[in-house]
Amino acid sequence: MELIIQIVLLAVGFVMLVKGADWFVDGSSAVARRFGIPQLVIGLTIVAMGTSAPEAAVSITAALQGNAEITIGNIVGSNILNILIILGLSSLLCNLAVAKSTIRVENPFMIGITLVLLVLGLDGTISLLDGIVLLILFAVYLSYLFWMAKKGHEEVEEEAKSRSLLADLGFTVLGLVLIVFGSNVTVDAATALALIFGVSERFIGLTIVALGTSLPELFTSVAAARKGNADIAIGNIVGSNIFNILFVVGLSGLIVPVPFVEGFIIDTWVAVAAAVLLAVMCAVRGKLVRWHGAVMLAGYAAYFAWLLMK
Repeated sequence: MELIIQIVLLAVGFVMLVKGADWFVDGSSAVARRFGIPQLVIGLTIVAMGTSAPEAAVSITAALQGNAEITIGNIVGSNILNILIILGLSSLLCNLAVAKSTIRVENPFMIGITLVLLVLGLDGTISLLDGIVLLILFAVYLSYLFWMAKKGHEEVEEEAKSRSLLADLGFTVLGLVLIVFGSNVTVDAATALALIFGVSERFIGLTIVALGTSLPELFTSVAAARKGNADIAIGNIVGSNIFNILFVVGLSGLIVPVPFVEGFIIDTWVAVAAAVLLAVMCAVRGKLVRWHGAVMLAGYAAYFAWLLMK
């Protein structure tokens, strides 16, 4: 009976995520256009941070409880999933054009801060000082986004407004609420199912919980790709990964020292490799095409197989 209940809850969570992501993309895109903000900026900020809310909630709570496998595993696992699974699936649906700023600035920055996380964790702890370093880098990133938003403000043409601003904001907020609640329901159900089938806690942290908290990014990016908003699809993932490391891990370290166990060093290197792979693919073609998606998915399959053997 318990198995059936958890499967039903998992399905309900998926439905909430699909509808929530659809409304969130529609609402946030409309708000961005209304105020003359480029799609790339809205993808890197509001959409990215909003869909990273589950990672923040889970990781900060885990930090308070001293559970390193959830705090670090959730972030590192989510960042790997975001690139290899989410962008892999999105680019299989359609070719995704990549903005020049993503190639020149955001992708290299994502690689750099992932390496910073690795270096900070080599001593076995993300300390208060480490948290401050990450949050300072987050402030630098926000300053860059503010500069980019001002630069791109006049470049965006005014489009017809079919809904009122209040309605657009309502869709955005309602979509975010459904995303967060749907993600919580899905993670709880998936974790319960994993425990029923006897899966290890580390495996749950790096895969089930990471996938569950990445579902908002998955549905938001796939929805954006299907609607032709490539900047949101890619910007959402890059922005989410940056937000996960700098804000979520940084704030967690500020609250309480977060253990960075030795096993996560390899996982963080995998996150670095995934970021480098994305950067190379974007730089060579200026877009993500279907065979790129196939390579990404194959890469995650190899990583998943490695986890199963551990």
